[in-house]
Amino acid sequence: MEYEAVIGLEIHAQLLTESKIFCGCSTRFGAEPNENTCPVCAGMPGVLPVLNRKVVELAIRTAVALQGQVAPRSVFARKNYFYPDLPKGYQISQYEAPLSLGGYVEIESRGTTRRVGITRIHLEEDAGKLVYEGTMEKADAGFVDLNRTGVPLVEIVSEPDFTEPDIRTPEEAGAFLRKLRSILRYLGVCDGNMEQGSLRCDANVSVRPVGWEGLGVKTELKNMNSFRFVERALEYEIERQIATRDAGREVVQETRLWDPAKNVTSSMRSKEEAHDYRYFPDPDLVPCEIDAETVEAIRTRLPELPGEKENRFVEEYQLPRADARTLTATAELADFFERTVAGFPQAKKVSNWILTELLRELNRDDREIDRCEVTPEHLAGMLAMIEEGSISGKIAKQVFEEMYRTGKDPQTIVKEKGWTQIQDSSELSGVIDEVLRKHPDEVAKYRAGKQKVFGFLVGQVMKATRGQANPALVNELLRKILQSSG
Repeated sequence: MEYEAVIGLEIHAQLLTESKIFCGCSTRFGAEPNENTCPVCAGMPGVLPVLNRKVVELAIRTAVALQGQVAPRSVFARKNYFYPDLPKGYQISQYEAPLSLGGYVEIESRGTTRRVGITRIHLEEDAGKLVYEGTMEKADAGFVDLNRTGVPLVEIVSEPDFTEPDIRTPEEAGAFLRKLRSILRYLGVCDGNMEQGSLRCDANVSVRPVGWEGLGVKTELKNMNSFRFVERALEYEIERQIATRDAGREVVQETRLWDPAKNVTSSMRSKEEAHDYRYFPDPDLVPCEIDAETVEAIRTRLPELPGEKENRFVEEYQLPRADARTLTATAELADFFERTVAGFPQAKKVSNWILTELLRELNRDDREIDRCEVTPEHLAGMLAMIEEGSISGKIAKQVFEEMYRTGKDPQTIVKEKGWTQIQDSSELSGVIDEVLRKHPDEVAKYRAGKQKVFGFLVGQVMKATRGQANPALVNELLRKILQSSG
């Protein structure tokens, strides 16, 4: 039997506020355990939460950018469950009346642009964190750090449409997450750092026979802190569920943890239903009322988003779609490109250097563009030096490596290294004569009509000048000397 997967994603994004959602404690990452806590976020008796207005504004900003319908009235609820890092015994979230309904994210799938629907966007507070001495499976002791308790989250739930699943494959799930992260970072509402936990994803996945419109039994996957881990966990779980059904066994509804070291998922606990949490409106928080004027004011202040910027790059700079999509993946990279073009207005050449040389170095070092030693002004200056003939393309790559390593400007590097391009005809003629004298057999072959030898002789001249000769001038002089002496 052929099966297909139905995938739904629940993304928790930490909002970029200085204080928590219901108290004034800091949200700073990396503080000493339990340093950023107070009676409110620690759940002490008799305290009252107070909603952070900035949290609501950032959530509205997110909903509007994702084409969601912001509700005029949303309600905070208590989600009741016991866990050691949940001091109150419940989590403040939203359930029946979320902040926003609907919306979508456009992704590229199989060469076409497709919309992945969003069911809802709501606000909630984060729980704390358990820290184990040893491994989670064989821990000698476990400790509770409540620094994250009360950190503001916006939860974005994708639409697992029953008849035509919006997310059908692990690759599409990865594409959705990457595009969503890009949008959130463009908006300035979340830094998207998955390793620090400011962007987390849980995935619900089930399989069903192709053509069947119902849903199979789903499992929820947790503990995935990278896009690649999400894709690999989904791949494994889809194969596991298909193998289970083919063996005549039933898939159990449960929560499973992804183990990146073993590339497997393992059972964590039975999957809860909504009624297990006994949701009810939080009596300490009044409903959150948002008027249309507030929503519209936030909408008018939205920045240019990645999809819009991609289209503009194609039209304004005449770039291939693939170039524009990569360059606009982050606001910082897009800004780097435009600042470079401002200093060297040949967009395609700028794009080529960024996409090949610059991104290769950054990916190798696992660095973001904002931690790069090469500035847009320095890259533009180096490209101008190539254009005016001061350095060759080969030397330029060495200059770029020095720029990336040291942060120096290209003019200084070329001067210090003595890499200025040789454009003196008499100097190059002497080098060419020496090369021809060392390679009489190749000279004879060329004169006998074997044109391919010419490239070899050019290479020898460039080698003799350590790549500093002007290639066009070398070609011109070499042909002239070969013909005149023939």
